[in-house]
Amino acid sequence: MQRISISISGIRRFCVTSLSSSSASNHVTLTDHRVLKQLLESCKAPSNSKCVLQAHAQIFKLGYGTYPSLLASMVTAYRRCNHSHIARRLLLWFLSLSPGVSNTNLIIENLMKTGEYGLAKKVLRKASDLNVITWNLLIGGYVRNVQYEEALKTLKDMLSFSDIKPNKFSFASALSACARLGDLHHANWVHSLMIDDKIELNAILCTALVDVYAKCGDIETSREVFYSVERNDVSIWNAMITGFATHGLATEAIRVFSEMEAEHVSPDSITFLGLLTACSHCGLLEEGKEYFDLMTRRFSIQPKLEHYGAMVDLLGRAGKVKEAYELIESMPIESDLVIWRSLLSSSRTYKNPELAETAIQYLTRAKSGDYVLLSNIYSSTKKWESAQKVRELMKKEGIRKAKGKSWVEFGGVIHRFKAGDTCHVETKAIYKLLEELIQRTKSQGFVPDTDLVLMDVSEEEKEENLNYHSEKLALAYGILKSSPGSEVRIQKNIRMCSDCHNWIKSVSKLLNRVIIMRDRIRFHRFEDGLCSCRDYW
Repeated sequence: MQRISISISGIRRFCVTSLSSSSASNHVTLTDHRVLKQLLESCKAPSNSKCVLQAHAQIFKLGYGTYPSLLASMVTAYRRCNHSHIARRLLLWFLSLSPGVSNTNLIIENLMKTGEYGLAKKVLRKASDLNVITWNLLIGGYVRNVQYEEALKTLKDMLSFSDIKPNKFSFASALSACARLGDLHHANWVHSLMIDDKIELNAILCTALVDVYAKCGDIETSREVFYSVERNDVSIWNAMITGFATHGLATEAIRVFSEMEAEHVSPDSITFLGLLTACSHCGLLEEGKEYFDLMTRRFSIQPKLEHYGAMVDLLGRAGKVKEAYELIESMPIESDLVIWRSLLSSSRTYKNPELAETAIQYLTRAKSGDYVLLSNIYSSTKKWESAQKVRELMKKEGIRKAKGKSWVEFGGVIHRFKAGDTCHVETKAIYKLLEELIQRTKSQGFVPDTDLVLMDVSEEEKEENLNYHSEKLALAYGILKSSPGSEVRIQKNIRMCSDCHNWIKSVSKLLNRVIIMRDRIRFHRFEDGLCSCRDYW
């Protein structure tokens, strides 16, 4: 590709000329500004380079060269067109004008909106004038761009390199990052900072604290926070109900709802979604149906798509797969991929290939997991030819199975693993301990669930396939690095398989350890050979 050169001095002269000519900008309408921004945002391929250059020239001609939103759009457009050198020069030129903290904040905000968080950080580092809003835009922007560890690192940088103190917005974003990571170590750290700074808790922070402890696996601290703060906002109640739901504590969630009614706090749609989720995780079919009916009958809350999805999930988990399908057919609103995926999953559990085939037809944008589920359904019902056809279709379409990933936090650092991982610096010690644990659990009666390995291989090969799942590696590392008797907390990006579930139960009894696992669906607390889900998840 031909490299486009740009003269910074030329840009500067052009800008000064355009800004000094007030008559030029007076003739420009707001519509022109919006059209130029839309034009830049539509340039998403290297072939659009000429269009970006023309828009760039027009922007400076009309006197818009220093508009932060347009500058951010230009930077993003140049980056998309593989002209990062121009993007960097534009930013350096903009900062050389000493734009002031408000304009610096605007450029950071707009860069974050377009996902250019790396450039946003460079702007912060090179800017001469910062305030708490600048830091908050970076921390909150990282959270929105799923860069949770960077958000927490930025908070640390703010404390180390700035005399500006974090405020409620800083802490709310940081707590959100901890919740998404399931990072209890940093959640405790952020909470302690709030206490040290005597931050007054509002509804947003109260909700964030209840939520973060629940999502980090510490449901007891979540409960303590809930009962120690003012609960006059429905969001705080929703956080506690949802927290109990994801931990499989349906009775607790229902009790909190009763307390909510007693304190005359009106529930909303999120409240009922939490209750339905709680019922789904614990198989409370009749209670779930009652809450679904209560929404409209008593509180005039019309069920949304997610409420129907929760009911489909509740029915499917309870083995009422046909009833779940009938509910989908009778819904007054169009079902989405999540609902059909839920039906597909329950069809796998209860080995109903006919309904699975129906569900897959509606998954127009089916993911790899959907095809894997269908293939597994055929395999589990001995329909090997159909299973092979699905795998051949995946290969033809270039669809790869999503890899399971697990992570565990130790000493403030998150350690990530995938199945069969050998990248960790302590791999040898991890595998040595894991193999020892496998042998010890077998000697105490654990039997690997080789039926999960739906391949025509020997039993030894099937066991080998199961032995090195990501959660087993993460657990081995957690045990290796923690002291006897302490809890081990693990996160996983997909649903845990039943073999790992049963094995971790055995390990909890063998070592007399509490192991808390958060998978994509819910929390599992393993203790003394039992799990809080009661093997229903």
